[in-house]
Amino acid sequence: MSHPVPKAVLYYNPALPAPYSREKGYGEDEVNLRVVDTTKGEEFSPAFLRLNSKATVPILVVPLQGTLGADVETRFKVIVDPKALVDFLDRSRSVTSRSNSTSTAPAPSLSPATVGFATISNKIIDVVYSDAVAPETLHHFNSRDPQSLQALAATLVPVLNSRKEVLVTYVADCEHEVIKMSDKTKAFWNDKKHEIEILLQHFAARGGEHAEEYFTTAKQTWGHAIPDALAKVNQEIIGPYILGDQISIADIHLCVWLVHVVTLSGGSCTDSGDVAFMKVEQHTGVALPKESRSSSPNTHLQSRLAVFWDAMRRRSSWNNVFA
Repeated sequence: MSHPVPKAVLYYNPALPAPYSREKGYGEDEVNLRVVDTTKGEEFSPAFLRLNSKATVPILVVPLQGTLGADVETRFKVIVDPKALVDFLDRSRSVTSRSNSTSTAPAPSLSPATVGFATISNKIIDVVYSDAVAPETLHHFNSRDPQSLQALAATLVPVLNSRKEVLVTYVADCEHEVIKMSDKTKAFWNDKKHEIEILLQHFAARGGEHAEEYFTTAKQTWGHAIPDALAKVNQEIIGPYILGDQISIADIHLCVWLVHVVTLSGGSCTDSGDVAFMKVEQHTGVALPKESRSSSPNTHLQSRLAVFWDAMRRRSSWNNVFA
């Protein structure tokens, strides 16, 4: 009887999907997918924290190459940095890799081919992973006035309360020795609980200091940080993809982030590039230069980000993940 080869496990948040494995041609049976429901605080569980003490998703748990045989105990490593995760998936399925791939799909290299391209790629990846424009920050501070704050609170407060209750339970279980965790973990849970309590104070505010503090952060986020990030990214794109005609690692990172920006601006994954970025520009106040043309029959000038959006929307990975 043949020994089954251990598979990698991708822990992910379904609210933050990404076309990592699709673009590399991995088969559906090659990577096990595990949902981590962050609306219920599942990333704070002791089991998940043993994998990733930062409680972030996605993460990839991969078996080590030298421990795959039937006569040895399989050992694993955990990749928690999303940039390193995508790099690993890119390297692990190629014409020269020794992975146990069962897929016959093409395995294009997504890494930049030149030092110049690598510089552009790193610039854009650094922008979209900046804390100031992180998807969670964008979501929490996507309000400009008391009316929109009240509407946002109606959807976010139940989620935040649910996450807080999970943390309160874990802290209480430690105090009553139901579970035993390190002081570092207990401090982490308390810090996260405090962060949630501050957000809840913001959403409960109808005026005064908490409301003023919230709207100052919201203005900085959506009125300055996002426009600056969009302008920087738009300037670097060669077109239609970031590095030209071929898709690369940076395109995957950028498209995931842009989906959040567009949807939080009132757009949809089904919108054309023109419509999506019209909504983004209206929501953020940014004015992106219209200097590129799509390969579609339309010949009007568009922003480079709009052309990029249309190019990504035509890919099968987009339809599999975002449609």
